[in-house]
Amino acid sequence: MHQLPSSSGSAGDFPDDQADALDDADAGLQRTLDDLSRLRRAGSAPGPQTPESAADDDATRDGQADGTPEDTYWSLSRTPLTSLVFTLPLVLAYEGGVLLLGRGTPRNGADVWLRQLLDALGFGAYFLLPTLTVLGLLAWHHVEHERWRYSTAVLAGMAGECLLWALALVGLARLQERFWPLEIGDPFTGQIVLESVLLQAGQGWGGVFAGLIGFCGAGLYEEVLFRLLLLPAVLWTLERLGFSTLTACFWSLILTSLLFSAAHYVGPLGDTFELYSFTFRALAGCFFGTLFLLRGFGIAAGTHACYDLIIGLL
Repeated sequence: MHQLPSSSGSAGDFPDDQADALDDADAGLQRTLDDLSRLRRAGSAPGPQTPESAADDDATRDGQADGTPEDTYWSLSRTPLTSLVFTLPLVLAYEGGVLLLGRGTPRNGADVWLRQLLDALGFGAYFLLPTLTVLGLLAWHHVEHERWRYSTAVLAGMAGECLLWALALVGLARLQERFWPLEIGDPFTGQIVLESVLLQAGQGWGGVFAGLIGFCGAGLYEEVLFRLLLLPAVLWTLERLGFSTLTACFWSLILTSLLFSAAHYVGPLGDTFELYSFTFRALAGCFFGTLFLLRGFGIAAGTHACYDLIIGLL
């Protein structure tokens, strides 16, 4: 908005009535611009103002005065509430699928470790882990003082973004194969996963369903453990030890990614250790960790699940 120059004169250069008129016009124009901005965001014509809408307008004005950015895809998709809504299908698919297949069905390693930790603390309820995951994201959203809203259009955009990031990770895997042609097969989940899915397919549709459920669990609980819990904890610890935020982010990514990679070789169902697959899994951990820090939990978990589905089914 163009303003009258103040350095070359003062309001005293105009008659009082003209100065008042200019002030009124300036204030009226500002109010009009504010109203148009709110209408553009709402996408509809103004109706009768209710106390609730008046409160919303006041909150909008306060947010603009405080410099709070308007809701965009990039900001809204990072909020914990949107991440919760976006990943809720993974929670329902994995937990519901395990119940349908039977609780004796092999579970994702991160899921098993988290449940063992809860059992050791005396909390053995079956649905406690998914419940804590949901409550944790809601609490995080509350602490961040974000508005309690999400957009279905944003959720659709997040699905497309996750697919693009997953394809980028597939490209990274192929790039490693080109410069390090020591193994045949996918270096991340390994040929073991593909062979497992094919074996399950030979057992009928139930086996294929079990494979899909496993991919949902990996995308969900591995991100809960290594990105949602461990990465912020390591980052906070390093900052308390005197590291700068940038340095703490770097080393927390490295440390949690190494743990993420090493976890795939632990336990009776773990893979046989190979430097080739360990290296790529560490790179993938950095990839998912960077997505978590820059794009939020929902994008990281969705990308992980998409990648597993791509390499397991295509």
